[in-house]
Amino acid sequence: MTLDSVPSVPITLTQCAKTFRGTRVLEPLDLSIGAGETLVLLGPSGCGKTTTLRMIAGLETPDAGGRIAFGDDDVTALPIERRQVGMVFQSYALFPNLTVRGNIGYGLKIRRVPAQIARQRVDDLLAMMRLGAHADKPIAQLSGGQRQRVALARALAVQPRVLLLDEPLTALDARLRDSLRADMNALLRELGITTIYVTHDQAEAMELGDRIVVMSEGRIEQIGTPRDIYYRPANRTVAQFIGTLNRLAGESRDGVLQTTGGAVPLPSHACAPRMHASHASIGHDAPHELFFRPEDAYLADPASAHLRGTVEHASFLGERTRLTIGGAAPDALLIDVAGRVELARGTPVGVSIAQDALIALS
Repeated sequence: MTLDSVPSVPITLTQCAKTFRGTRVLEPLDLSIGAGETLVLLGPSGCGKTTTLRMIAGLETPDAGGRIAFGDDDVTALPIERRQVGMVFQSYALFPNLTVRGNIGYGLKIRRVPAQIARQRVDDLLAMMRLGAHADKPIAQLSGGQRQRVALARALAVQPRVLLLDEPLTALDARLRDSLRADMNALLRELGITTIYVTHDQAEAMELGDRIVVMSEGRIEQIGTPRDIYYRPANRTVAQFIGTLNRLAGESRDGVLQTTGGAVPLPSHACAPRMHASHASIGHDAPHELFFRPEDAYLADPASAHLRGTVEHASFLGERTRLTIGGAAPDALLIDVAGRVELARGTPVGVSIAQDALIALS
């Protein structure tokens, strides 16, 4: 099995909703996934991401009127075994009574692939996953990372049109998860297979996804590249789920936002805030909010900085120090600075923010 022999296919979901026992858990959604694309479904528990994945797999059927297509093939009514998908579950679901080789080749045996072809394909996958030395070991003798690679190899052995991954790294410790995430990212890029990856971990989503679908309460909140989602969130739900967000609140007046510790120039897209009827008589003044990421602010001379406050807390995180700044805005602000910076509690500081990093949200 060579890497370039793995097929890829576009996927289209049209008005796919799901109701369980009278309760709508997934609102009608439309979604297009490109051939060879890695699409990440991201969101908290209960948002509908796993239900969406299970409908693509054929483990669930959409409500009446929903349609799922792989390329030109309507697969809405096809069961999982006829969709040519490979799936890796959170638990891996490996067979404890089989060796590594037996687990990887299980799907080929069920499909009655000729023994010589099956053995060559398994050998290729053992080499690809760096499992050759473990081929004849029982699953119980493998580490968590090795089991994850066996599960992925088993899913790829049947040469699926689509690869589906349901939180496959959740059970691993943080350090191993980071290492395997990098390995998986490289492998998916090499394979070029259409992949849908479900996770609630934003770091996984940012590293693995060509695009990310952020979901909440059974709905799609935003679809975009990792950079789009992070720097141009569509709403507060997206912005607050992805990364850390600071809030500036005050009144907009003459092109600036007046807040507790000073004034911040309004970005051009936020200079005409939507006014509530109760403030219509205030003239040009209106309540306003802006948001920014901790890394997009910097310490400056208090005399010339946008905002002034004091250090409430400093957390050393190695390559950076996260400062909690009080008094600069109604809410405490989190600011990331170089790790070597040392500031005592109570130190007065100035904070300025790059204007193009300010986010105005509905």
